[in-house]
Amino acid sequence: MSATGVRLDHLAIAREYADAAHEWPVAPRFNPVDRWYHRLAAADDHEVWLLTWLPGQGTEIHDHGGSAGAFHIFGGTLTEDTVSTAGGTPRIVSRELGEGAGRRFGGHHIHRIINNSIRPAVSVHVYGPALTSMTKYRIGPDGLEVLTVEKAGVSWA
Repeated sequence: MSATGVRLDHLAIAREYADAAHEWPVAPRFNPVDRWYHRLAAADDHEVWLLTWLPGQGTEIHDHGGSAGAFHIFGGTLTEDTVSTAGGTPRIVSRELGEGAGRRFGGHHIHRIINNSIRPAVSVHVYGPALTSMTKYRIGPDGLEVLTVEKAGVSWA
């Protein structure tokens, strides 16, 4: 919920930013080593990020430190692997999202995003409240295992 008690539609915010790409303060850039990201906006109850993905680039399995959110595919195609721990054994469910598609998620969402296509991709992500941490995981023999916890302002700006 926002400071006014109104539930934010993070996906609608992501789409608004995608529809106003001509107003972005920076043009999307592509980094051959790792995905590129830039914070487009920050408010009291959410923040907006622009990310780019070259073929093969992706995230590790991670959460958003309790923040809910959404992402919208501005261009290209991305694959989201969602991790479910229902029943005790981690299970991955994959879905491919093409240009114009989007996805909402709650505060306990664990996933990874990968560009499995042969074209670059651009996405807009909204988190509310703003990210303060992200936990990275791996699936090991004993289930979901924590690798690292990254902190905002230390691990990313």
